[in-house]
Amino acid sequence: MSDNSPQGPLAGKRILVTQADAFMGPVLCDVLREQGATVIASHDDITDPETPQRIVSEAGPIDTLVANLAVPAPSTRVGDVSEDEWRDTFAALVDPLPRFIQALLPGMRDQGHGRVLVMGSASALRGMKRASTYSAARGAQMAWVQAVGVELAPENIQVNLIAQNFVDNPTYFPPEIQENPKFQDRLKREVPLGRLVGAREDAQFAAYLCSDAASCFVGQVFPVCGGWVNR
Repeated sequence: MSDNSPQGPLAGKRILVTQADAFMGPVLCDVLREQGATVIASHDDITDPETPQRIVSEAGPIDTLVANLAVPAPSTRVGDVSEDEWRDTFAALVDPLPRFIQALLPGMRDQGHGRVLVMGSASALRGMKRASTYSAARGAQMAWVQAVGVELAPENIQVNLIAQNFVDNPTYFPPEIQENPKFQDRLKREVPLGRLVGAREDAQFAAYLCSDAASCFVGQVFPVCGGWVNR
């Protein structure tokens, strides 16, 4: 009799992916499933303060949360940033994180392990003009991950972040941008790799960070950006 049980480095893992229809969500779900995980793909609006707890309650036991968080990046001059822009960006990118961890912690503590991987941005690692709001929110994600990562590591709960930029995805680099000659020139000028990081390249690294092989990483920020930043 053939064995139809899931195979791969993530076999038996239950992984919750937020905003599964945006940013890195679709390719993450595909790669995680290919590697054996049971993926709970959430499409809910997580800016509602009550939503993270509901999602976690409905999902059942979770080994890993992939906090795939995205919002169209404002490009406002710093003197023109409105209160609404600032609040809305933090509401989408930062505020869901403590709500999710509070919802997940009881279950992860009961099972004796857990993992959180935030899909963030390298924009907080290198100054960019007209990006103060977005960069600040992405930087807040990094600070949160570093602090929570060292706090929860003794409980066998690892929290890490992928800081990406110049990665192929429909939210920030749709086809019309990629086809623009000015953008192609920018790639050659700013990105040592000379091209976008492939979506699957990024997702496969994320899958590795979700695997038992990556259990040694604590509160770390991993740039995935073709060399745009190297720290």
